[in-house]
Amino acid sequence: MAGLVNNLLILFLVFQNICSGFRSPLSVFKRYKDTTRSLSSECLGSNRPVISLGLSDFALDIRMPGVTPKQSDTYLCMSVPLPVDDEAYVVDFKPHASMDTVHHMLLFGCNEPSSTESYWDCDEGTCKDKSNILYAWARNAPPTRLPKGVGFRVGGETGGRFFVLQVHYGDISAFRDKHKDCSGVTLHLTHQKQPLIAGMYLMMSVNTVIPPGEKAVDADIACHYKRFPMHLFAYRVHTHRLGKVVSGYRVRNGQWTLIGRQSPQLPQAFYPVEHPVDVSYDDILAARCVFSGEGRTTETHIGGTANDEMCNFYIMYYMEAKHAVSYMTCTQNANPEMFRNIPQEANIPIPVNSDMLKMTHGHHEEMKDTDKSSLLQQAKKEEEEILDQDFHMEEAVEWPGLDLKLGQVSGLALDPENNLVIFHRGDHVWDENSFDSKFVYQQRGLGPIEQNTILVLNPSNAKLLHALGNSLFYLPHGLSIDKNGNYWVTDVALHQVFKLGAGDKEPLLILGVALQPGSDKNHFCQPTDVAVDPITGSVYVSDGYCNSRIIQFSPNGLYVMQWGEETSSGKARPGQFHIPHSLALIPDFRQLCVADRENGRIQCFRLETGEFIREIKHKSFGRELFAVSYVPGGLLFAVNGKPYPGQAEPVQGFAMNFSTGEIIDTFIPLRKSFEMPHDVVASADKTVFVGDVHARAVWKFASTETDGEHKLDSSSGRILGRLRGKGGGGLNLGNFFASHKGYSRKGFDRLSTEGSDQEKDEDDGTDSEEECSAPPPPPAPSSS
Repeated sequence: MAGLVNNLLILFLVFQNICSGFRSPLSVFKRYKDTTRSLSSECLGSNRPVISLGLSDFALDIRMPGVTPKQSDTYLCMSVPLPVDDEAYVVDFKPHASMDTVHHMLLFGCNEPSSTESYWDCDEGTCKDKSNILYAWARNAPPTRLPKGVGFRVGGETGGRFFVLQVHYGDISAFRDKHKDCSGVTLHLTHQKQPLIAGMYLMMSVNTVIPPGEKAVDADIACHYKRFPMHLFAYRVHTHRLGKVVSGYRVRNGQWTLIGRQSPQLPQAFYPVEHPVDVSYDDILAARCVFSGEGRTTETHIGGTANDEMCNFYIMYYMEAKHAVSYMTCTQNANPEMFRNIPQEANIPIPVNSDMLKMTHGHHEEMKDTDKSSLLQQAKKEEEEILDQDFHMEEAVEWPGLDLKLGQVSGLALDPENNLVIFHRGDHVWDENSFDSKFVYQQRGLGPIEQNTILVLNPSNAKLLHALGNSLFYLPHGLSIDKNGNYWVTDVALHQVFKLGAGDKEPLLILGVALQPGSDKNHFCQPTDVAVDPITGSVYVSDGYCNSRIIQFSPNGLYVMQWGEETSSGKARPGQFHIPHSLALIPDFRQLCVADRENGRIQCFRLETGEFIREIKHKSFGRELFAVSYVPGGLLFAVNGKPYPGQAEPVQGFAMNFSTGEIIDTFIPLRKSFEMPHDVVASADKTVFVGDVHARAVWKFASTETDGEHKLDSSSGRILGRLRGKGGGGLNLGNFFASHKGYSRKGFDRLSTEGSDQEKDEDDGTDSEEECSAPPPPPAPSSS
């Protein structure tokens, strides 16, 4: 019965007086001079609710007035009037709360609150009139800042006159000491007219039932959109303990476009929509929550208590002011059959570190003080490691790896023990005599390489730990290692892909036909690299020098799909390749990034569909970009090639912010010089190894970090930090671009959030390299 009551409460809060916009005269609240609240002495918040931030801006502090909830799953509300008569815009939200005491907070806008008391039980409701959700917070989510030129409209003739804060206190064992709570949020408001008006679209399941022990239960929501166009710029997911992943999509003409997906067990921030998503009349908005009933002995229903569940997908959007609607909801599934075509990614849980799961749990749980202290220390350490990324890469000159006796170094990887693994060609070389005009290998008579081609080294002292791969390969190229420690390699002479166990002499799996180039499902043509999805086990192959495609295989080697095409004349378009040379799989974002070598760029695609997401290209890359590597925590590393005649871009390494593509640092060796850096791999501690095919050497680079203001954002959504060039805190959802009359934006500016607790000419160049492929005329770029 309690679950039913709370469920009805939630529906009441969402649906009460949902109607069209309202117009009412404003009460006179000039500057709040006579209504300053007296906060508890235990509270750390400001006793000045309104703080001037200049001629047109001010901050409004909205805090619980020192409350002590008496029972678990208490919902308390309080209201604050807008301290000005004229129209204003909310552009920034900064929360003040901890998961130890607060399960979630919601901020509503309305004309008249349900009570005039300093605070009240939310069972009485939030607002007497229509209530619009402006902000939501849970699980130590960081602050949220809207894009420039976008704001939630309040006051004036069309905006609400009151803010109502709702705080859900979950397990109140944290209040055993009877302390008083002053959780809340500080708003940054401006009188400057914003050309775009923000709003909230809430998708929510109201009738999902999760059977006990059921491994996977889907909650689907879908509604037709019947209003003026809106532009989506941020999303937030919310479930309770049983939620595994929440995904939202726009569906247009049967095509599913991802808005965002995230684990609800991570800090429930508003995360930026990766790419502009516009929603037009008659599009469908669809969302799926995936739950697991494992561990439960009774059915779990949608409701407001700790033991109930929720399935919410929040979307922040903006619209042109003349058409703006501030709040919309969707609580039905208009077309269940359509979910048969939902992208597979929506069904794949996002893995969450067990300790982080404990630290970000939405309800307070008992644990030993020593355990809690240990977890806090570990979380703090992880946060510091992720955030503290104002650094410069320098060669580790004491590392003896340059003295190794190697052949042409074609591939590098790190195994599960973080050992460095090198793939090299021994006494074989790739030169102009290696292939004929049809890409058939011409030096088969040499036999396979007799030396061990795979070397496992201690990354600290370069000591050889293990060696294998003799008498198997002719011309090694790409190397990748899956989560189980298996080696995945490519051989451009054999036109094959191999899976090898660390202790096996014979391959566990072979893809392609030996010495036979081709372009169908069973043949490769000089395949370059492999990437293995740690979640699904799917295998991705970049193919290659004479094909221009990415091929996906099942874990046991069955063909699934492919994408990509040869670069046409003129500017290379998305999905076109000119030697897809290196792969970096980003599991947290379900993306595959490709070093599109001769187009001098990185292209990123959605794993499950091959859909193009974005391009990263900088002038400093030059004409060639050889390899790319990703580090959890938001870093992307890459190496380029030597400049063509008449070009000035040096050969070097790059450290980039994954989310923005911004170059954070560049680096070159101190000893010797890069000749043709062919592959790069980086570890979580930002140690970088670069293998050079011409210098026949492997360099080690280490970061020299400082405690500066310049931070990077987390790729996994765990913690978001500040970016180089951006000051202050808050999730800056940035200069998001919409195209409409009189106003134009394009993409996000740099993302920044405070930590929570918890581009090139297409002219052909002359091949001046020693190793080269031998495709038909005209001469092709250098290959190795």
